[in-house]
Amino acid sequence: MGGVRGRRELFGLLCGVWLWVSAAEPSPPAPTGQSREGSPLQFRLAGYPRKHNEGRIEIFHNQEWGTICDDDFTLANAHVLCRHLGFVAATGWTHSAKYGKGTGRIWLDNVNCGGSEKSVVECRSRGWGNSDCSHEEDAGVICKDERIAGFVDSNVIETEQNQVEELHLRPVVSQAKRSLPVTEGIVEVRYKNSWAQICDANWTSQNSRVICGMLGFPAEKKVNRNFYRLYAQRHQLSYRLHSVSCLGNEVHISMCSFEFYRSNATGVCKGGMPAVVGCVPGPLFATGSAQKKKRQQKQQGQKHLRLKGGAKPGEGRVEVLKNNEWGTICDDRWNLLSASVVCRELGFGSAKEALTGARMGQGMGPIHMNEVQCAGSERSLWSCPYKNITQEACKHSEDAGVRCNVPYMGYETTIRLSGGRSRFEGRVEVALGAGSNGTHQWGLICGDGWGTLAAMVVCRQLGLGFASQGLQETWYWDASNVTEMVLSGVKCTGQEMTLSHCQHHNAVNCPKTGTRFAAGVICSETASDLLLHAPLVQETAYIEDRPLHMLYCAAEENCLSSSARNANWPYGHRRLLRFSSQIHNNGRADFRPKAGRHSWVWHECHGHYHSMDIFTHYDLLTANGSKVAEGHKASFCLEDTECHEDVGKRYECANFGEQGITVGCWDLYRHDIDCQWIDITDVQPGNYILQVVINPRYEVAESDFTNNAMKCNCKYDGHRIWVHSCHIGDALSDEASRRFEQYPGQLNNQVV
Repeated sequence: MGGVRGRRELFGLLCGVWLWVSAAEPSPPAPTGQSREGSPLQFRLAGYPRKHNEGRIEIFHNQEWGTICDDDFTLANAHVLCRHLGFVAATGWTHSAKYGKGTGRIWLDNVNCGGSEKSVVECRSRGWGNSDCSHEEDAGVICKDERIAGFVDSNVIETEQNQVEELHLRPVVSQAKRSLPVTEGIVEVRYKNSWAQICDANWTSQNSRVICGMLGFPAEKKVNRNFYRLYAQRHQLSYRLHSVSCLGNEVHISMCSFEFYRSNATGVCKGGMPAVVGCVPGPLFATGSAQKKKRQQKQQGQKHLRLKGGAKPGEGRVEVLKNNEWGTICDDRWNLLSASVVCRELGFGSAKEALTGARMGQGMGPIHMNEVQCAGSERSLWSCPYKNITQEACKHSEDAGVRCNVPYMGYETTIRLSGGRSRFEGRVEVALGAGSNGTHQWGLICGDGWGTLAAMVVCRQLGLGFASQGLQETWYWDASNVTEMVLSGVKCTGQEMTLSHCQHHNAVNCPKTGTRFAAGVICSETASDLLLHAPLVQETAYIEDRPLHMLYCAAEENCLSSSARNANWPYGHRRLLRFSSQIHNNGRADFRPKAGRHSWVWHECHGHYHSMDIFTHYDLLTANGSKVAEGHKASFCLEDTECHEDVGKRYECANFGEQGITVGCWDLYRHDIDCQWIDITDVQPGNYILQVVINPRYEVAESDFTNNAMKCNCKYDGHRIWVHSCHIGDALSDEASRRFEQYPGQLNNQVV
């Protein structure tokens, strides 16, 4: 086996920042993976921007470098390929040319490894060079940053030195040092084990714009360079880059033209000084009064653009508002330039990733834009050329998404999980003010009232995705010496970036003070997302006068208004507003009941198990929000009624089967099912609002709770009812908002 080899590509190719290792072909090879006898296979990682252990995977076969198509690609494939590269395993893989499109041949397609193979040639595939893919489908791997012990020649992968992977601003002005985010300072790039500066000769605002975008800021600003000139004169600096020239639309400085000094240089940059950049933070990260923040965030919310389905700030499915209706963008020709316009418009930096294939879950409703082609300098996505689209030409499985660069805020340093089996779970501990030795002191959160919304914030703050559970008892995670309860009554909307933005009791008030009753979380990288199909409610609504003798079962399950108890049973009737509801799971994880099947309750009346106490609320409201009638619908059976063509059903209630809703499927509750109604017997004629709320207690985690409410306008004349203008709500329910009135204070300054 040959040793590690490196070669220098022309820098202008950018994608050619290579690293590779050689691997001998095993014997005997599999029939589908023949390499020419005696010709060793070589592997390398390529692309930008990336770290040394990730990138587009490329194979040197038959004297030519080529790529692998992402069709049917799996984590098992990535494990095999990462071992070729000298890493112990893979932690992930990427599709759709995340690290840029390769060149040359596409050597392998439909690769299918078990994960234990010694070489990729032992895996099944279509054979060398047999592919129906384009380079837009090039696969990438993310390897665990741990080398295989004793790998031949140590195989320390030599990274090309002519690259810029990490960059930051060094704050010099005392005011800039005091708080995060750092918005102004000297630009420094990582060089070996330290930091080096960039010569500012011929530095332009376009250069600053690119730097700010990488650091999570939407725009640059002018800075007073006089102070920095004095600083440069008093300190010895080491310059690494010079002659930087950006157009301003690049998402990474590696895409600009520049030159390197041959080594750390102290006597260079004649007539210049270190490059200094000032950035404008977006509304979510602006410093100043709380009122200013609220005003900026309100203005941001009025834009015709939003992100949905993401776990972190600055990521999600892109949705745009057109003709008063939110819709999505088709991913045809979706790229980093267009994604960066979205990110900057929303107050973030440039785009890290332009996501395709509904990576952030599928939307509903119209697809407003296709083949968006931004130059990267536009202020609004609507200023970019695009094509209109029909539903037949593009499906929601092609919804475009983004991951934006966001400023570093240090939120993850003030909270931690302890005692869990993995880093994704544990008892929640929050940092208090620093002790006498300068280290943080830690405290617990009272589990009383702790729920999914607060757990969502914790998982987001730690960068661990969504919360699958918020736990009120954590006796099985008793692995920490932290015993003091320092917070209670924590209430969050679920949208906050940090627990310190939530509300809580002004003084700790915890009914159960033992550590076993401390709050805990289990985080998950994905979550479900339930949506109602609003038009179906509108199309199927009608009134039925149902005889009381047919409602004994419904009365037993509390599906009628309270006045039904005083009726002259079994004579008379109840007037019911009936409608069908179709509940889709458009998220990235199956929707499962919170309770395990051992605690489901059998209802003899209807002959089924209830898996959730409350699954849906049906209410009739006045224009000012007062409730005049309500329905109560327990989850009498969660199952896959129908699915999209390429999705198979997984959940069925028959014979005490598993309950849930698979991603890409929906559960249909027909209008003629018991309790699929609102009892309006006591309602007077007038204009009302029909409100349907799914998962109203947030018992099961979802990636987006803001789309769980649907409202329709209704007109009732005493005999008939007209339901129209149904739409999915764009905010948490009013009930959730009212809960916060009893928690007027935010977390006090003791908790950072």
